[in-house]
Order: sequence, then structure tokens, then C-alpha cells
Amino acid sequence: MSLLQEMLTTGQGMCTMVLSASVPAFKPVDCLGSICPSATPAQSGVLFVGLYLIALGTGGIKPCVSSFGADQFDDTDPSERAKKGSFFNWFYFFINIGSLISSTLVVWIQENVGWDIGFGIPALFMGIAIASFFSGTPLYRFQKPGGSPLTRMCQVVVASLQNRKLDVPQDTTLLYETPEKLSAIGGTRKLEHSEDLKFLDKASVLSDSDDKWRIEELKLLIRMIPIWATGIVFSAVYAQMATLFIEQGMVMDRRVGTFTIPAASLSTFDVISVIFWVPVYDKFLIPRVRKITGNERGFSNLQRMGIGLFISILAMVSAALVEIRRLQIAEELGLINEHVPVPLSIFWQIPQFFLVGAAEVFTFIGQLEFFYDQSPDAMRSLCSAFSLLTTSLGNYLSSLILIIVTSITTAGGKPGWIPDNLNKGRLYNFFWLLAGLSFFNLLVYVFCAIKYKQKNASASG
Repeated sequence: MSLLQEMLTTGQGMCTMVLSASVPAFKPVDCLGSICPSATPAQSGVLFVGLYLIALGTGGIKPCVSSFGADQFDDTDPSERAKKGSFFNWFYFFINIGSLISSTLVVWIQENVGWDIGFGIPALFMGIAIASFFSGTPLYRFQKPGGSPLTRMCQVVVASLQNRKLDVPQDTTLLYETPEKLSAIGGTRKLEHSEDLKFLDKASVLSDSDDKWRIEELKLLIRMIPIWATGIVFSAVYAQMATLFIEQGMVMDRRVGTFTIPAASLSTFDVISVIFWVPVYDKFLIPRVRKITGNERGFSNLQRMGIGLFISILAMVSAALVEIRRLQIAEELGLINEHVPVPLSIFWQIPQFFLVGAAEVFTFIGQLEFFYDQSPDAMRSLCSAFSLLTTSLGNYLSSLILIIVTSITTAGGKPGWIPDNLNKGRLYNFFWLLAGLSFFNLLVYVFCAIKYKQKNASASG
């Protein structure tokens, strides 16, 4: 699917959600007092069709739109190449602007005005986005389709196995792609031969066939896997904002005068943190670091991601210290056995949310830029999707760690680290555990980053 088709799919999903909230036949009957009739199977079906269309569309938009935007900058032009680094920063900035509006204004409209209007506003803006994107078509630079990257990778693996008994010639010009400077995939740069993963070179040994697979594409992906894997632990830390940070906030003092702050709303500070840090990073930090390092981007992508991984450790330390203080107050007031909030302001959670937001700016944006820059020209969207996969796997890892910790710490009838009554628990130990895992993950990352071999491509495409 093209990016425009994915946007249209998302728009169709949003329109379906509007219908499910506005057309009487598509929504449940209004509640009568405390009695709320259940939705019929057909009504539920309309709702889920809308949700799945949105999921399908956004699943295609997220990895493609950042790559497509970066494709508009010419890598051979130094000024445009520098601007491309800023593009990823501001791309992520405006994503968080949208997130802030949707989690505050749109949510308020849905709860206080109506779900039909609440869904209608995002649908309207999605329509404006589609029209705006389509109107710029004559101005875009397009990357020519290079065929299925998965097919090419499978071809390399199969050909390597088929040629496993053949010797690799010493003259590497006999091996891959074309002897010219241009890639066999039109409009892309040719990847220069690398000396690692030599077994895959067997895919390009000429035997009874004249086929020459794109082995360097697969080599690049394999080299990126260790860097990619370290992002999973970071995403497990990031997942705490929607899980245990909220659980922690629920047993803190959430009152401001007569108003009670929803614990989940504290995640807004993460968004605000990102909105704060992106301009600081792009306009204040980078110009100064650039003078020291001589790197046009200030930090290299690998350095940037490493800094983010370090900041994520500080976020877990902050969360652990807040929890320790909360339990000290609970013990002083005799609230250990009481399932009640402890009089410690929920605003003490702000530093941990703020640190996670800062870590995002360094690691998540660094990942976007790293996987775009280091991927083969014809596989950029796939590699962007590859980087986004860490978020999903990080959530699964967080759940797995929680299951294991709960199983071990509740053995023998003990309340465990994370009981229903957190005043009797040891939630801080879980945060210390994540901090320790993040520290070990940082060490692994530093080792992998030092060993990582950068992509080497021809200057022309």
C-alpha cells in the first residue's frame, strides 16, 4: 500500500468510528439511570471495524511517513543533510503536539460534549491531512519501488545454502550486484562490499546461474540487530508510564484544592517533556555540541541513543526513590495495612515522567534517524517499521518481567513486590530491577555500538 492509501484507510476508520457514535442503529441505546443496555453484535462489529481500520492504516503510516519525509532531503547536499537531522526532531515534536491535544482537549470533548463530536474532530483533521498531503504531490521526491525486500533477503539465504560447498573468489568484484557504481535497483545507491558475514557471499558466487543477490542488504540488517535489540529494554522502561507509574500515582495524594487529578493524566508531563526537550536539543544543545565534536549533527546517532538509554536509568532511579519515600510516610502514619492513598503529592512523579520524555528525545528519535540512515535505500520503510517493533516487544518484555517477579515474590503466601495494596508492597524493588537491567543493557549497547560497522554506499544513486 502507498502512504496515501494508508492515510485513506485510517480516515475510513475514523469515519466508521463517527458513525458508530452518531447513527442510532450503530450505537447502543442510551442508559436509563444505572442500567446501560449492551451493544448488539452488529453494533460491536461496526466499532471494531473502525478500530481495526485505524490500526491497519496507522501501522502503515508510522514507518512510512518518517522515511518519506526524510527522502525529501538530498544526502549529497551538506545543507540539506543537516536539515534532515532536524526533520526527525520536529517530526517527533509535532507527533507529541497531536498527542497532547488528543489526550486533553479531545478527551474532554468526548466526555463532556459527546463521542460523536469527539470522534468527528480527529476525522475532520485526518481529512485535512489527506488533502494537504495529496496537494503536495507535484513537489515530492519519490524513491522508486525496489520490489519486496523480504523476497530479496530470502533469496540471499536460499542461495547461500545452495552454494555452501562453493569457494568464495578472492576478487570481490565477481560477487555482488553489478560492476558499475549504480545499484541493480534503480534509483538507489550501491552498497560496497563488506568483509564480515562471509558465508552470505556464497549467494553471489556464479555457478550455473547468473543471478547475483543483494547480499549487502541482508548483512546490513544483521549488523543492526544487536543495536535494535537494546531498544527493547528501553521500551520496557517506557511502558511503565502506562502501567506501574499509574499504579504508584493511585496511592499518592492526587488532590489539588477540591480537584482530584486522574493518575493517568500525569503521562501528559511526558508529552510536555518531549515538547520542551526537542527545541532545546535542536536549537540550543546541538549547535554547541557541533562545535566540540565537529559532527554536523552534534551527536552521532549511536551516541544520541546511548545518552537516552542512560537517562532512562535515571528515570527508574527517580521512580524508586519516590516509592521509598512514599512507603516511609505510610509507615510513619500507620498506613501500611490500609489500602488508602499516602499523603505524598502525586507531583513528585513529575521528575520520572520528565526524564522518560528526555530519554525519548534522545533514544526514540535517534532510532528513527539511525535506522533510516543505516538501512539500504530500498528498505527504509521496512527498517523504520523494524525500529517501531521495539515498542511492542518492550511492552511484552515488561509484562513478562512482571509475571516472573510476581511469581517469585509471592511464593509461600508472601504479598510480593506488587500486591493489590501497594502500601504493603515493595514496588521500589521492581524499579531498581528495571534500573539494573537498563544499566546492563547500556553496557551491552556500548559494546555493540563500538563494534558496529557503518553502512558504506556509493555516492551516486
